[in-house]
Amino acid sequence: MKIRAGFHLGYECEHETPMLLVLNIHPSRRVDLLTEQVLSFDRTIEAWGYNDVFGNACSRIVAPPGMTTISTSFEIYDSGFPDPVPEDAIQHDINDLPDDVLVYLLGSRYCDTDRLADFAWKTFSDTPLGWPRVQAILDFTHNRIAFDYMKADPLRTAFGGFTDRTGVCRDFAHLAIALCRCMNIPARYCTGYLGDIGVSKDPNPMDFSAWFEADDGIRSMLATTGPASDES
Repeated sequence: MKIRAGFHLGYECEHETPMLLVLNIHPSRRVDLLTEQVLSFDRTIEAWGYNDVFGNACSRIVAPPGMTTISTSFEIYDSGFPDPVPEDAIQHDINDLPDDVLVYLLGSRYCDTDRLADFAWKTFSDTPLGWPRVQAILDFTHNRIAFDYMKADPLRTAFGGFTDRTGVCRDFAHLAIALCRCMNIPARYCTGYLGDIGVSKDPNPMDFSAWFEADDGIRSMLATTGPASDES
């Protein structure tokens, strides 16, 4: 199906402000673009692009004082079908993993694997390798955390979500990613907008949603976190 997408984002700055913008279509989806996707500014601003270490297409600007509006509008093709469940995905030994996915085994500011490693191995070491282990981690995450917008905390880590047992979509993703990494499964955080397509229109402003991808060393296997109705 054809999807028309875009945004208008306004930022007000007191002084000249360097910005890094991650607002472009991911390079893996450029082949599906039906029209060009270009960032536009309502003021004269020079922008230059680069790809970051995670493969995201980024833009750098220096926003002038005052209000700046950034916008884009484009059309893209999508099948509209759910991603297939990769039940045949296997888990490779660490020494067989490609070099570029090793970074997704590391702990981070929000995925504090050092505080969850012992629990992860006690809980998931007997599960079958590959997709069944990822599914077990997903099931645990869904049962462990209760979605509650009012309990959102920008400082909450994966271990915080584990102990608080409440949070929003990013807390589901952080916990699942941390547990996957503890079990030597490369996993990365993804964020974007969950479009109101095929569901009742929500009168509230669209919000960022979070999910994650686990990698079997050959291809990424998408894993969602949090019910779609909770993430919209």
